[in-house]
Amino acid sequence: MGRIVLDRVKKNFEQVTVIPPLDLEINDGEFVVFVGPSGCGKSTLLRLIAGLEDVTQGTISIDGNDATDVPPAKRGLAMVFQSYALYPHMSVRKNIAFPLRMAKLDKAEQDKRVEQAADVLNLTDYLDRRPGQLSGGQRQRVAIGRAIVREPAAFLFDEPLSNLDAALRVGMRLEISELHKRLETTMIYVTHDQVEAMTMADKIVVLHAGVIEQVGSPLELYRSPRNKFVAGFIGSPKMNFLAGEEAGKLNADTVGIRPEHIRASASEGDWVGRVGVSEHLGSDTFFHVHVEDWPQPVTVRAGGEVEMYHGDTIYLTPDPERIHRFDAQGLRLG
Repeated sequence: MGRIVLDRVKKNFEQVTVIPPLDLEINDGEFVVFVGPSGCGKSTLLRLIAGLEDVTQGTISIDGNDATDVPPAKRGLAMVFQSYALYPHMSVRKNIAFPLRMAKLDKAEQDKRVEQAADVLNLTDYLDRRPGQLSGGQRQRVAIGRAIVREPAAFLFDEPLSNLDAALRVGMRLEISELHKRLETTMIYVTHDQVEAMTMADKIVVLHAGVIEQVGSPLELYRSPRNKFVAGFIGSPKMNFLAGEEAGKLNADTVGIRPEHIRASASEGDWVGRVGVSEHLGSDTFFHVHVEDWPQPVTVRAGGEVEMYHGDTIYLTPDPERIHRFDAQGLRLG
């Protein structure tokens, strides 16, 4: 079991409130991602759940039991950090088994759990190596293995892929998602990377200045962002925002349109502009288009084989069914 409930949880550092009172429910077996820009409070919130930070106000319950004042080691949670924190002089086997030795489990049970974790993480052939003989991705798997053998109620991941290069990040992202499907254990994952959030989560919690802006599935947040902040943070490339006269024509203070919801043409459209920078990625091309009297370029996502270049005239037509409207406070209209 791994149901975690936060009830009016607040965190102050001296006189500064970094997490205003918030409520959150994480259901058993969910993969929940905390996402937001640097300094938004996502790691602090994770540390409150783990017990590594004291709660200023409110309660945290795990499987129906009040865990607010329970020490970290007794909460039944396992945390995987950005740094691998492996013992360089120990073998992979001993690194994974370390928490079991500290818990004084018998040797047979230790060996059983280590071998099971190694099998799940494809580390069986590396059990007798030391961390210095492994790649970054393999070392992160060892750190995850050390968490798995504890058989926790939930796994807490604090930006575990930040130290890996782009290719390894993609591979480990898939491995952690597959691990969740196999273990069916609650996982809470912190990242500033909204692509990780969108591709891994059952449920995303978007944080901004310690406040939960929206909670929902990846597609819910993509299709129906509650406010301008969520709309601009979720989605890659970022949503385009227009204000002033163009927004007024659509009865809003601000309108947003995603790059993939704008049709580009060389001959006709609602808006006319000139191509600035073009990013040709093979399957997609991103055009950054300068429209007269607009303060910033409009990003358009087109097919990879669309041939338009710097300085070319381009016509743009937004999909009227996919336009997002926001009021002066940035709240969604309609």
